[in-house]
Amino acid sequence: MKYPGRLVLIGNPVGHSLSPTFQNAALRASGIPLEYEALDVSKSGLHPLLQSLKKVSGAGNVTIPHKFSVCERCDELTELAARVGAVNTFWFESGRLHGDNTDVGGFDVAARGLLGGEPSGARIVLLGAGGAAAAVLAAAEAWAGATVSIVARNAQRAEALAQRFPDVARVETSAQRVVADATLIVNATPVGQREDEQPLDVAIIPRSAAVMDLVYARESTPWIRAARARGNRAADGLTMLLEQGALSFQRWFGIEPDREARRRSLQ
Repeated sequence: MKYPGRLVLIGNPVGHSLSPTFQNAALRASGIPLEYEALDVSKSGLHPLLQSLKKVSGAGNVTIPHKFSVCERCDELTELAARVGAVNTFWFESGRLHGDNTDVGGFDVAARGLLGGEPSGARIVLLGAGGAAAAVLAAAEAWAGATVSIVARNAQRAEALAQRFPDVARVETSAQRVVADATLIVNATPVGQREDEQPLDVAIIPRSAAVMDLVYARESTPWIRAARARGNRAADGLTMLLEQGALSFQRWFGIEPDREARRRSLQ
């Protein structure tokens, strides 16, 4: 099998990322002679990096803030990446840049695990309107009877996102109005990634609602710890991260990664 010439994570910042830890564990377990590197890349540095990766038929993942930009630069998109409008998984083939979005599948697995089964009829409050939020909507539109209330600081971006997913999404100006009967509340913003700030006051969240933070941390995020302390079912983005990473691995190499080796590497 011909392997990518280089395997990278592109984002800014990426120093906190756990992806190199578990992806390198999976590479070693599979006997694949590659090292997965995390690269801090500025907006101006993105194009030169992609050009250098093209020369070696590189592959990898994309995180904040480059998911939209890489999507726009792709020569080929999977149907799902085109639907989301953001790319988190890429590879070069015959000099052409291919993009996929495995965040959708990662979120779907994580949400089903948290909710304890089929999420049909789920009432979702979605905080944020970026690429991660679009992935949540792409997953939710496949859930029978699900509805999503988008709450975001950028009203224009929220409206544009809702218009792309009209069967499930609507925009709300206040989370407080819609959390009362929510099944699942999802933070798809970077809030909580590098500080103790929380995206929504847990005091207004009913104890019947499940809470998911797409931000992750080794000891869970402050928001998730606060929600659990109140008695809510709650999970940070680690399960989603592992699952989207496994789906990416399958895209690059055509084989399932060793999931147990990946989990062990994070302990």
